[in-house]
Amino acid sequence: MKKILILGGTGFLGRHVCEKLTRLQWRVSVPTRRESNARDIQMLPALEVVTANVHDEATLTRLVAGHDAVVNLVAILHGSQEAFDKAHVQLPQKLARACAATGVQRVIHVSAIGADTRNPNGAPSMYMRSKGHGEVALHQPGLALTVLRPSVIFGVGDSFLNMFVQLQKIFPVMPLAGSHALFQPVWVEDVAQAIVHCLQDAHTSATVGHTFEACGPDIFTLKQLVQMAGHFAGINQGQGRPVIPLPDSLGRLQASLMALVPGEPLMSRDNLASMTVPNIASGNLPGLEALGITPASLEAVGPTYLGPTSGGWGLRSHLTLKRKTAGRF
Repeated sequence: MKKILILGGTGFLGRHVCEKLTRLQWRVSVPTRRESNARDIQMLPALEVVTANVHDEATLTRLVAGHDAVVNLVAILHGSQEAFDKAHVQLPQKLARACAATGVQRVIHVSAIGADTRNPNGAPSMYMRSKGHGEVALHQPGLALTVLRPSVIFGVGDSFLNMFVQLQKIFPVMPLAGSHALFQPVWVEDVAQAIVHCLQDAHTSATVGHTFEACGPDIFTLKQLVQMAGHFAGINQGQGRPVIPLPDSLGRLQASLMALVPGEPLMSRDNLASMTVPNIASGNLPGLEALGITPASLEAVGPTYLGPTSGGWGLRSHLTLKRKTAGRF
């Protein structure tokens, strides 16, 4: 029975990965600062939740020891330069040292479309620069590393399309910064399955040492995605709210004002900077098909969880959705 340590296992993608691995009857360890964060995965068999701070290097090294592989899913979308550096650069650096100290070689690292290991500082945003530096940190001798670079991930419990649905329930129109930005959204189930596929491979497999672009089959503008979310959710009799594209200057102002609102911002200026680069596959790297996965389309999956009669947000709703949609994709 394999033992897998999942950093970020209580997050959106992490919950789906945990569910798949426990169905394989593998032992899964998920560290979290607060046990309450793990309420959606605590019921999974052979899964252990450990209260721990993975940013403490001594603690991380103890956690890594005794596992067959580590999956790093830790990521943030908003924050200061220091916050991005801590989550996306320093943690991979600590993970590389922890693996070297404990003899653990297999690492699956989830990065992001647009990350560049050749010129990380050339990226337009703090987020993208930190993602590139994070990949560089893990390219170390002795590590059997596989990197996945997904586009925006959708599915039950996502904070992307669901956010646009909630906003359209409140506001009669949708002023939108970055409306022409391009995305190639990918289903969370497909990304989770890609991680499992890589973990099932031996150290000498074709996935080791490679980077895969995890994207869906279709490319959309941000405006189209907002409109589709409203349509799927049945808002305004299925038409969604009118979307008003904002010029760059007003978009930056909107993002700056949103950053002042207490709590997690809906959009930041750094997000806008990231969107100046298309969030789509480059075509220079293998995709999900190289892992035996035919990616599902947003138009097939979106209505099943965004629709007005869909079940909810958590893993339990996800399991219900899987039963309803079995064999459709």
